[in-house]
Amino acid sequence: MIKANKSFLIASAIVATTMLSACGSSKKETTVTPTVPVQVPTIPVPTSNDLGISAVPDSLKGTYTKALKFDRYTKVDTPNGGKIHIIVQNEITEYQIVRARNILQHYLTDYPGSTYGSDKSAVANKMAKNGAILLLLNGVDDGSNAGSELDGQPLYYGEMQVEGGRWYIKQNYEHRDASFEEILHLVHDYGIGVDQNADFNGALPEYQAHIRGAQITALTDKLWAWSAGQAGWLAELTAENSLSQEYLASIIDTYYGLWGAFDSELGMWGLYVAKNRDDLATTDPQGAALMDNQFFHPYLTYNARIDASFVGNFSLKFNSSLPYTNHAQYLKDITLTGTNDSNVVVNQLDNKISGNSGTNTVIFSDQLSHYQITNENGQIIVKDLQDSNDGTNTLIAIEKLQFSDSTINVSAI
Repeated sequence: MIKANKSFLIASAIVATTMLSACGSSKKETTVTPTVPVQVPTIPVPTSNDLGISAVPDSLKGTYTKALKFDRYTKVDTPNGGKIHIIVQNEITEYQIVRARNILQHYLTDYPGSTYGSDKSAVANKMAKNGAILLLLNGVDDGSNAGSELDGQPLYYGEMQVEGGRWYIKQNYEHRDASFEEILHLVHDYGIGVDQNADFNGALPEYQAHIRGAQITALTDKLWAWSAGQAGWLAELTAENSLSQEYLASIIDTYYGLWGAFDSELGMWGLYVAKNRDDLATTDPQGAALMDNQFFHPYLTYNARIDASFVGNFSLKFNSSLPYTNHAQYLKDITLTGTNDSNVVVNQLDNKISGNSGTNTVIFSDQLSHYQITNENGQIIVKDLQDSNDGTNTLIAIEKLQFSDSTINVSAI
């Protein structure tokens, strides 16, 4: 049986003595307390809602019980009629639930023309067949949550950022964004597949062979987890056959910009040689090749719900003075939520932007005359006529458009 991975990596310096807890398969491993637990209010339980969140189904609530604080549920349906379950404890917010599901769906969204991802149905079906379950757990990974002993890949409240939330905007590494890593482990172990076990129970053995080859090179050439302080962690990963999963997580986090704001020249707590996507090709060519039109999209395919607390300009364009844009630059579609008057700075992708109940402005980089603007059944389409500037933007419930030389009201279009 495939078992879930666990991890929370802690570093006190860039490469010097790094304390690490394993992200391997055993639920009994001793873990390192990552940060101070955060207390949040209990969230009301819906019978169902328009976000696809419901109470825990009868078929699961005998195991994932109210006594263990499980109170909500969502899922990803697979092409074979199966389900990938997401089971949630009572302190997790709806924003966190939707984002976790979005990331899982992102990994399973077809990537047309790619080598291994043009049709991901086999991976999704394999995950359902193998019983993949994502557990969204209260608190942090400090060993105190009894729910973590149940079958499933754990992801904790204290390591789930939400676009527009304060941890995300500040890029707070005491509450670092571990969602991409932990959900990747679920997709990799239950869907792509793990080699070097008695049986290969995944859908992509050839891709896993490339992952393994790159991991061996990275370890041998001291591109990943090379310092003496990581020897014990590596021994644990080797024993549980989790080396390739952990290495791949370092690449993915780097590829999607999660370490760009980290105070280090290196990525993933200082244990990976590449800090951002631009570094990959020169520092870890084999790792970069795993991302080059293979399985993982170069941008984030989901529509990000911006936390209702956000006020100001949410930038999709990279800005070195805004730490979160190391990651936000790979978003293309967002929905503002709540009532605050919030604005969006577009990037070079073809963005789809939906407003909230406040007054919202979308901000473009060039003067008005360089854009074609049309109203198509209430959706405003703004097409940049210059090459590689702002792309084509589809806007819903947006009140104003701001250009470098003027601002116009959408109501006049």
